[in-house]
Amino acid sequence: MNKIALDIVTPNGSVYSEHEAELVVLQTESGEMGVMAGHIPTVAPLKIGAVRVTRSGNDKDHIAVTEGFAEIRPEKVTILVQSAEQADEIDIERAKASLLRAEERIKSENVDFHRAERALHRALNRLEVAKYR
Repeated sequence: MNKIALDIVTPNGSVYSEHEAELVVLQTESGEMGVMAGHIPTVAPLKIGAVRVTRSGNDKDHIAVTEGFAEIRPEKVTILVQSAEQADEIDIERAKASLLRAEERIKSENVDFHRAERALHRALNRLEVAKYR
């Protein structure tokens, strides 16, 4: 099976790199997208979600990402996001605390609802991805 490379990059640099992925699954604004070697060139906006990477032997990695973009070429996927964390790097207690803070903010009256809602989605996503440690 042909392989595809994947790089996940934040403003602080590369946080994940795989040179022999069989399948990369992204959460785009228009739905879930699977990418394999030979995919047509595409640029897709990403929403808060998990990037799932299948390597040879059915080994899988899960990475929590914020909104951003994916540049897809036949031989490589580059994901540009504000932040990204691999499942085994997620501090579950910190994610739970973020979830509680976001829930409290949403309940308050003088709040930027959109910002609080995004914080809630980020915390929920991190907790969901952490299950794949």
